[in-house]
Amino acid sequence: MEKAGFVYIMANRRNGTIYIGVTSDLAKRAWEHRNGIVPGFTKKYDCHLLVWYEAYDSIEAARQRELQMKEWKRAWKAREIEGLNPDWDDLYERIAQP
Repeated sequence: MEKAGFVYIMANRRNGTIYIGVTSDLAKRAWEHRNGIVPGFTKKYDCHLLVWYEAYDSIEAARQRELQMKEWKRAWKAREIEGLNPDWDDLYERIAQP
C-alpha cells in the first residue's frame, strides 16, 4: 500500500516569500522547516510558517499537485492559501503531535 502524501506551503509572513513542497509526514517536515533543519530555500528566506496544506491518498498524487501548483501564478497561490487560511496564520499547531 502506498503512503499518503501532502502538498504544503510555507511562508515567511503574510503575502511574503512562499515555498511549495510535498511530503508523506507533514508534521515532521513542517517542524524541520520551522527549526531551520532543512538547508536551502526555506532556511535562506525564513519560510517557517505553515500556511496551507492538502492531503492526498498517495504521495504520487501529491507530487502531481505540487508540480501543477509550482506552475501557477503567484496570485493563484495566494488565493489558494486564503481560501483555507485568510489571515495566513501558522497552521503547525493544528497538525503537530502533542
